[in-house]
Amino acid sequence: MSAEPQIRRTTAPEIARRKGGEPIVSLTSYHAHTAAIVDKHADFILVGDSLGMVMHGMESTVGVPMELMIMHGRAVVRGTRRALIVVDMPFGSYEESPNVAFRNAATIMKETQCGAVKLEGGARMAETIHFLTQRGIPVMAHVGLTPQSTHTLGGFKTQGRDEESWPAHIADIKAVAEAGAFAVVIEGVVEPLAAQMTAVVEIPTIGIGASPVCDGQILVLEDMLGLNPRPPKFVKVYGALSDAIEEAVAGYAEDVRTRSFPGPEHVYKPKS
Repeated sequence: MSAEPQIRRTTAPEIARRKGGEPIVSLTSYHAHTAAIVDKHADFILVGDSLGMVMHGMESTVGVPMELMIMHGRAVVRGTRRALIVVDMPFGSYEESPNVAFRNAATIMKETQCGAVKLEGGARMAETIHFLTQRGIPVMAHVGLTPQSTHTLGGFKTQGRDEESWPAHIADIKAVAEAGAFAVVIEGVVEPLAAQMTAVVEIPTIGIGASPVCDGQILVLEDMLGLNPRPPKFVKVYGALSDAIEEAVAGYAEDVRTRSFPGPEHVYKPKS
């Protein structure tokens, strides 16, 4: 009998080497069952702090605690075998200082067994990214529209509409790349700016609402499956799971109410 080929997880350095190559596929996932499906197709899976809004009904990502990220991170790792698992560092867990960021990033990695963490911010977070990467924590950066900063940005607004702002975005992505990030998410940026940002760094850029010019793409799984009644404008919806789930639940409810709910295959029969 031939031995089953061993499945090995993708690593952060392997993602880093994909710059300019075959586009990198990524999706979010928050629990084991969907992660097992995504794992067959994605190069990395992000346990995003978007879970606060998607799974827990929060209005933004700001209220997501570390404990929630760790709980969902564990589930996704358990459900997968091959994709790199990246876990978001939630708001307030890394901004105070590089030392605090390292302590929390190390906790996330130890508790979840993920392969990397992601944090938001450009040049202002470069020192922290360098501190973490020098101490064995692979970091994915996140620039452009940063959801944890929507209170100061004034909402989820596309970045780069004004060309005068472009140099700041270019400086941000250069800073995180030079600090040691192995990849960087570019969110909510106009296509010409995203193209320039992708061209000026030697690490892969992962776009979300930043056009196909990036080295890879990521979407929130529930958005592309049609579970979000108001998905972002840039999202192509690939499924209609909301309708399918509602139809299934309605069918179940009707069976229960009409007492036509199917019984077990093996009905208990008392001995005579």
